[in-house]
Amino acid sequence: MKKLLTASLAALMVCSLASCSSSGTTSSQSSTSSSSTASSSATSSSVSSTAQSSQTTGEDSLVMMATTTSTDDTGLLDYLAPLFQEDTGYELQWTAVGTGDAIQKGMDGEVDVILVHAKEKEEAFVNDGYGVERFEVMYNDFVIVGPKDGPVAYSNDINAVFSQIKNEELTFVSRGDNSGTHTKELGVWSAIGVEDYEANPNYVSAGAGMADTLVMADEMGGYCLTDRGTWLAKQADFPNMAIVCEGDANLLNQYGVIAVSAEKYPDTNLDGANAFIDWICSDEIQTVIGEYGVDQYGEPLFFPNAK
Repeated sequence: MKKLLTASLAALMVCSLASCSSSGTTSSQSSTSSSSTASSSATSSSVSSTAQSSQTTGEDSLVMMATTTSTDDTGLLDYLAPLFQEDTGYELQWTAVGTGDAIQKGMDGEVDVILVHAKEKEEAFVNDGYGVERFEVMYNDFVIVGPKDGPVAYSNDINAVFSQIKNEELTFVSRGDNSGTHTKELGVWSAIGVEDYEANPNYVSAGAGMADTLVMADEMGGYCLTDRGTWLAKQADFPNMAIVCEGDANLLNQYGVIAVSAEKYPDTNLDGANAFIDWICSDEIQTVIGEYGVDQYGEPLFFPNAK
């Protein structure tokens, strides 16, 4: 049987980069879990999931998931996990890392399900036999944030902003961790024909999660690419930063959920993984996701789009 993932807290990033780490945070929630960082107008009493209540016990009642830092940093999983346990009987435990590392954990058979945001990598995960089937769950978008009084003017053209950062050698802090956000960044550099982006002396590879990368960018007076959900949840911590680029069609940030193949890893809790997929894609929970964060931020952190 797979070992339970132990809890670890990522250290707060500092400018020196010496403390940078790509390790994730392992979380476990039950029906007695504390409330999430962001309030939601939906409550557990309003949820009537179509999922069947599980009668499993012991390790069979645990669903192990690898996911991105954004679903963790926004508090979404802290909010959903107790509802999932109440509706199905399964306890959700997760490790929050970059998408590349989350997919690797699935490939290594360390988890039962992955919830990530890099479509091409997700499809390869399924096509290579590691995943059963990919289901779209929700989306938001990427934005560029930076100093309010910085040289980059507000724009909806991601290519123009990246070109300015490169040409003027502005400070840019990259996730640098093979995450979905890092993958999106590399795609933008490629789209504008820039292969030597690291030649910028002020280009910094953090090798860290989104929240810590934002801390570094703020301390260095630089720019970074972030998903909107994490920015909304954390923006109060960065009063000197603001969105400088948003609204470009190329900044869509789609999330997908995939069960790990039981044919490749027989001890995978496929029943639990499928229960989670059915539950998070159900109409009731899609509504919960769409309402999450609205009370506190005036807009949802994620937009549901399960089919």
